[in-house]
Amino acid sequence: MKTLRARLPKDAAALALGAERVADALMKSAAKQGIDLQLTRTGSRGMFWLEPMLEIETGEGWRALGPLAPEDCDAIFGGTSAKALGDIENHPWLKRQTRLIFARCGKIDPSTPPEGGFAGLVRAIEIGPAAIIEEVMKSGLRGRGGAGFPAGIKWKGAADAKADRKYIVCNADEGDSGTYADRMLLEGDPFLLIEGMTIAAIASGATFGYVYIRSEYPHAIAAFQKAIEAARASGLIGPNVLGSDYAFDMEIRAGAGSYVCGEETALLESLEGRRGQVRAKPPLPVQRGLFGMPTIINNVLTFASAPAILEKGAAFYMNLGMGRSRGTMPIQLAGDVKHGGLFETAFGLTLGEIVNDIGGGTWSGRPVRAVQVGGPLGAYFPPALFDTPFDYEAFAARDGLLGHGGVVIFNDTVDMAAQARFAMEFCAIESCGKCTPCRIGSVRGTEVIDKVLAGKEVNANLILLRDLCDTMKSGSLCALGGFVPYPVLSALNHFPQDFAR
Repeated sequence: MKTLRARLPKDAAALALGAERVADALMKSAAKQGIDLQLTRTGSRGMFWLEPMLEIETGEGWRALGPLAPEDCDAIFGGTSAKALGDIENHPWLKRQTRLIFARCGKIDPSTPPEGGFAGLVRAIEIGPAAIIEEVMKSGLRGRGGAGFPAGIKWKGAADAKADRKYIVCNADEGDSGTYADRMLLEGDPFLLIEGMTIAAIASGATFGYVYIRSEYPHAIAAFQKAIEAARASGLIGPNVLGSDYAFDMEIRAGAGSYVCGEETALLESLEGRRGQVRAKPPLPVQRGLFGMPTIINNVLTFASAPAILEKGAAFYMNLGMGRSRGTMPIQLAGDVKHGGLFETAFGLTLGEIVNDIGGGTWSGRPVRAVQVGGPLGAYFPPALFDTPFDYEAFAARDGLLGHGGVVIFNDTVDMAAQARFAMEFCAIESCGKCTPCRIGSVRGTEVIDKVLAGKEVNANLILLRDLCDTMKSGSLCALGGFVPYPVLSALNHFPQDFAR
């Protein structure tokens, strides 16, 4: 009997597109044709328009086929499939990327520790806490959750704090629209996150960690729980990390669907069993965080960047990117886009290259009118700003945010006044209620936009809306109320005709 090795994603996106039905059909078809099919279920490569995508090992590399339906499976083993994509490593969309965080995603079984992995953690153990922090600081790694704060400074603050206990907290409460990188990594290569958190623990002196995952990610929660158990069994975490004197363990906590719990202090409140409300700062979490102890809070992509920095060195990482934005960013393309998916690349591509070249323009074939980068609190950029480099400072200079790297594309049918209203309404629904500018301002903002849409004293209400945005931006306790003005003001500034009722 002929034996074939193959890979098929069980990532949530692939499952939504019928991967389980394809897997069943593949096994039946292989058996019918006398083939011993050894099918490994992996994460996704991130090319969602080609999912479910099968990869079959040949003497000339891994050959991909997709997007597959159950009725395509018989032709696959007969060598006559019209869905053949060739050597997956030479696919133009993959070949153009610089994959550090997602290098193994789509290649490995996410429930089994990868062979030859953890070189970053091995080096971290060899060089010790002070050298780890120095390496991370030199690399220029900034938090990938949205604020872009230098990770090394945060890690050093926790390391310098004096306390009996310290914690590592991973913010996997990925709530921004158009984002799915955290989910993809949790489902496709959870061991990279475990490795990154363990490196941070050694650097800071922490001995326990929590991964706060949104409850809307059941597949990610299940996959990560299996990975924790496998990591513990293999000695990757536990009382003696990889046989060293360092101890570190972790567990999962599922959120309850609150957007504001993506803010680090509200997340800590939720972890401690209280309502997710924002804390006033100072003290900062690195000084007084979870259970009153020094705590490093970073998001999934930040921790997952650390292993490559330790393995390859800070200079390697610094050579990627531009300005103060170093390393790679997994860009997530969504909305009306032809090639929706995850594209990891060094900072510096322009927004136009991302939308038109990588994304392939719109799926519908209609013109692009606006692009929102950074989730529901990100600014709307028109094509006139498509020369903006994908860089923290370049976006900030044009009143935009990179956020978590989500890029949502809208065609020419979008009503930008309605989008501005959505931002205010979203804030009103998701506000924790602790500060007045966010709690009351968002409700009043929705009401003011409703008056504009109804044609009531339009000019006076638009002036009032701008004043309200200024108040929310400068007076809100956290980024929820403080960033809502970005989508509202960008809609007003770049698409004024939509408000001329």
